Amino acid sequence: MTGKKLIIAALVLALVQIGFLSWIIAGRAAILRNGKEVLLKVQPVDPRDLLRGDYISLNNNISRIPVKLIANVPQGKFSSDDTSIVVQLKKGADGYWQPAAAWFGRAPAPGGPDEANIGGRVAEGWDLRDPEATIAPDYGIDRFYVPEGEGMAIQNDMRVRPFGIKLALAPDGTAQIKALMDGDKTLFEEPLY
Repeated sequence: MTGKKLIIAALVLALVQIGFLSWIIAGRAAILRNGKEVLLKVQPVDPRDLLRGDYISLNNNISRIPVKLIANVPQGKFSSDDTSIVVQLKKGADGYWQPAAAWFGRAPAPGGPDEANIGGRVAEGWDLRDPEATIAPDYGIDRFYVPEGEGMAIQNDMRVRPFGIKLALAPDGTAQIKALMDGDKTLFEEPLY
């Protein structure tokens, strides 16, 4: 390959990579800008990652879903490998959204302005035989990074008063954390880009 062809190939590869990264960022920004907002209660789990800085690992009120809420429990009564789940949320009187129903795979569209669907994944092996048991879907909303030095203070505050996360939900149920809330006060908001 000549030097000129090598430079052209490198430029094309760089443009493809830039295009791909721009597509990912634009998709996330579209959800944050246009997604349906829901507010979830959260509790702290662990506020520090030595390699990435301060973050708050979030345990929210939809982290555990009762099996009795799942409308279509599979015949084998165990979750299969990386099963998709849709959880329907309903807005409560206190402003926080709660799980109301769930489906493996596809779900009916939300019925009104106080309903929304969030999509997640369920790992293999959850025992679904006991309706009183719970499962732990992964929605991709379990961490929120905060400025360095603030994670521990926020974690301590979370133990004494209510905190929440404001989510933006795309029509397909994909969730992005939009903001970390201290009661009605916005502590940190995610930038679009």
